[in-house]
Parts: sequence; C-alpha cells; structure tokens
Amino acid sequence: MKHPVLSRAWLIVVLAFLSGRLCRAESPATAPSDAPTFELPAGFFPVLPWDLPRWSDASFSGGTHGLASLKECGFSTAAFVRPQHLAQVEKLGMKCILAAPGFPIPWAKMSDEQIEATVKSLIDEGNGSPAVIGYFLADEPGAPAFAALGKAVAAVKKLAPGKLAYINLFPDYATLGAANLSQLGTSTYTEYLERFCSEVKPQFISYDNYRIESSNDQKDAAKAASYYNNLLEVRRVAIEHSLPFWNIVSSNRIRPNTTMPSPANLLLQAHTTLAAGAKGLTWFTYYARRYHDAPIDEEGHRTATWSYLKMVNEQVGVLGPILMPLKSTGVYFTEPLPAQSLPMLPGALVESITCSSPLMIGEFTGPSDSRYAMIVNLSLRESARFTLAPHDAHMEIRQISPADGSILLMEEGNSAWLAAGQGVLLRFTTPK
Repeated sequence: MKHPVLSRAWLIVVLAFLSGRLCRAESPATAPSDAPTFELPAGFFPVLPWDLPRWSDASFSGGTHGLASLKECGFSTAAFVRPQHLAQVEKLGMKCILAAPGFPIPWAKMSDEQIEATVKSLIDEGNGSPAVIGYFLADEPGAPAFAALGKAVAAVKKLAPGKLAYINLFPDYATLGAANLSQLGTSTYTEYLERFCSEVKPQFISYDNYRIESSNDQKDAAKAASYYNNLLEVRRVAIEHSLPFWNIVSSNRIRPNTTMPSPANLLLQAHTTLAAGAKGLTWFTYYARRYHDAPIDEEGHRTATWSYLKMVNEQVGVLGPILMPLKSTGVYFTEPLPAQSLPMLPGALVESITCSSPLMIGEFTGPSDSRYAMIVNLSLRESARFTLAPHDAHMEIRQISPADGSILLMEEGNSAWLAAGQGVLLRFTTPK
C-alpha cells in the first residue's frame, strides 16, 4: 500500500434484519445463486485502517495509540493484526483481518500444496476467534499473480467458509503494459479488474486511490478526475460480477508536497465512497511511519488528523449500517463535472438539483421498496445549499442525521445545506 424522530438503533436493526446476515453484492436480477459471499454481523459496516504488521504489530499494543484508540477513533475493524491482538480486539467488540508475519507472501512461487498449507497456517493462527472476519493475502498484485491468488482464495473458501480472502488492488494510475514492465501487467485498467474477477474469483473488490490528497484539494483536475473515474469503474465491474467493493482512501499527507488531511477532504473521501455504494471504507494509514500528518505521529501522539478522522468515522458508523443492506442503483453528478465522462442527472429518484457547488448523487433501493439518495458536496472550499426536485413530485423527502440516525425535516422546497465535502443521506417515501 503506497499510498417525527426515529432512533438510529431501531432503523439499523430493522434494515439489517430484512437484509439478512450475508454481505452480498449489489447484483442484477440475473446474478447466479452461488455468488460468493462472506459473513458479517448484522448491522456491521467495516471501517478499518490499513497498517501492515511490520509497523502495527507493536503499535496496536500501545496505550494511547493502540487498538483501544482505534475504537475511540470510530473504527469498527482492525487491520492488520497478529494472533496476540485477538483477545483485545474481542474485548473491544471490534472485528479484524488477520495477517501473516511475513509480507508479501510469495504465492506465485508456491506449489498448490504449499499455498493451501500457508492459508491453513494463517487460519489456524486465528484459533477460531469470532473477531476474525478475514485473512490478508496480498496487496496490489499484478495480473501475473492472479493464478496463484485464485488458489489461495479457493483455499480460504474451503478451509474457512464465510471468511474473507482479503486482496487489495492497484488504482487506475498504476503503470500499464507488458507483465515484466508494468505494475498491472495488462493493457488497460478495465482488463486488470476483469481478469482479477475471472481468474481469482474473489469475494469482493478492494482498491486504493489517493488522488484527493494528491490533487492539491482538486485544483489538479486530472488527478481529481482519476479519483472519480476509478471509483465508478470499480463500482461498475463489481456490479457486473455480483461483488461488493471497498475503497481505500488517504488519511495522511501521502507525499511531502501534498496537502494535509482536513475535515473537508476526509469527509469527501468517505461520503463519495458511501454514495457510490461501497460496502467498506479503509484509511491509509493510521500510523505515520514515513507519512506526515497521519492520525498517530512517529512518537505515538494523536494529531489534528486523529480528531478530524474520528468525526468522519462516527458519521460513517451511523450511515454505513443503514446503507449496508441497500442496493446501489445509480450514481450521477452535476456540473461542473469532476471528469467529463461521468453520468449526469436525471436519475430514477432525483430529477434535478440546483446548487452553486458540484454534487455527487448516489441512489439506492432497499427492503420493502425503500428508496434513498446520498448527496455529496464535491467542493473542498465552500459550503453550499441545494434544492432537489424528485422524479415523483408527490414523494416526501427526509434527511437522516449522520450523528444518530434520526429522521430530520428538510427546509422548504426540499433544500439543505452541506459543508465542504459533506454528504447527506435522504429517504424518499410516497405518502399514503
């Protein structure tokens, strides 16, 4: 990795009960009945840091900056942990992804027997802990590694059914070309994603993209466009293959010359991820190491980023479980578009929106024909008021509070204010 009031609890419980316990893809009606699944607790939305064991091993055991601080900062999942962390993860009521001590694992150099034995050893280290939701297999593999990784994923499915075989993919700005000359080993990014799905047969797609942090607060239009294009292309391929997807975004100053994390750019990364229908959110990284302005600095102290991230994670902790059982049905943008190829309104729910800032709109359907839309202010500098016209003028629209899940009234004319980078989840109902 380089780079009237409805309680929140009641709403989450009802939606989770109706959706069942399996984390399933936002799949079309023709999705195969044997689409791969992995089990997550009802009402659970994964929010995790991305920290390799070589630096998290000792840090997770720290006092003010260890596993307990992750919980305090709003994370639901610890990654990546070793067996000695499992008891505390369980005590904290969190989940985790278990990693092998060595990294990377040379899957391509192993025989089939060695691959299965390595997977079994990692699973055995979990010792049946209920905190473990999956096992870390690889980060940013190129296409030449897919054949071996497919065998490792199959071993996880065989030996630990219901657990996640965790692999994270490159972003769309990784280098293309011949296998011995590029990172992806393919001629296009789409080919990379498609081959991953067909050859590895994964249970989900995870990828990383740090262009919001490296785009100078989106002043570099090309880099900002990469973020949105990458998000929608992963979403498209994930839906095509009946898979959920997770997004990894930046919670540090990814390079010395890039902007630092701010409330606005952290909010934007989180809420655009949710609006696109992602089923998990990951932050790179929690611990600084060579990265500046991470939530925890080199000496184990909490930074301003820690406070910003806590606020953002707490909002995701409210909205994520509500969105988890919903199906993403469309993503749209308003002008000025952050990338020219992005789809524009109208959608199935939202006919039009007037706003001084560009917006991203994600539409969803859920149990009992419930309908939602998430609206995100894409400006990192300005607050903005939007006014929404629904496709069906008779529909009633309410906001869902990102603080506690309460149902809030909108202003006259279906209007609301959004701070820079902020998103709002709306519920659409037809009056009886």
